[in-house]
Parts: sequence; C-alpha cells; structure tokens
Amino acid sequence: MSDLRIRPAGPEDLDTVLAFWGTAAEGTSISDDRDGVERLVARDPEALLLAERGGELVGTVIAGFDGWRCHLYRLAVHPDHRRRGIGSALLTAADERFVRLGGRRGDAMVLVRNERAQHAWRAAGYEPQEQWRRWVKPLTG
Repeated sequence: MSDLRIRPAGPEDLDTVLAFWGTAAEGTSISDDRDGVERLVARDPEALLLAERGGELVGTVIAGFDGWRCHLYRLAVHPDHRRRGIGSALLTAADERFVRLGGRRGDAMVLVRNERAQHAWRAAGYEPQEQWRRWVKPLTG
C-alpha cells in the first residue's frame, strides 16, 4: 500500500472524478455534475479525497464537515482495484480529517441495494441506524 497516495482533489481533477464515478460509483446523484463538484471543492477544498496509485485515480470519498456533523459520500473504488485496502485507506483519511476538525461521529449515505458497500462500511466499523429515514426534497432555483 505504500504506493497509494491520498490527497484532496483540486479544480483540475473534477472532470476525471466525474468520469471515474461513472465507472466506480453505485448510483447517481443530482449533484454529480461539474457545477456541483466545483462548489464542493471551492467551499471545502479538503472534502473530496482522492486515492491514486501510479498516478491513476483508483478511489474517492467525500468527507464533508458542516461544523457539527461529519458526512461521508461517494466512497468509490475502481472495480479493478477493489479488495486491496483502498476504501479502508480513504476512510482512515476521512476519519483523521474529521478528528482534526473536532468531529465526533461520521455518517455515511449507503444505497439499500448496494450490499457490497454495506459490507465495506460494516468492516470499517460503521453500522446502520434503522431508526432513521432519509428525507429529501430536490431544490429548484
């Protein structure tokens, strides 16, 4: 794993990240466009973490902190690089970021149908909270 590099994404990475999510991420989001990811990186330049091996993007996670809660999104590892500790390394980097910022608990958005992801989150020490339900409302300008 010593050749794995984890770093924050910059504006120059965004097109690569969006293409990567098309291959490696499960499902899509209303925010999966250049404008949405640009706003994320502009607002919090260390939130979008990239894992690279040999200069190639192999994983991502968004580790967002709003000053109160720690939120994890878009944990994705390229299918050809799974089961090699990349997701664990990304989550360790996210946890370390949250601790530095004063966070006390991380939460993750995980699709109910994505059993592979549920296994990975459990292995990382996360557990579902069945008493909660996500409520969403698309916003229009």
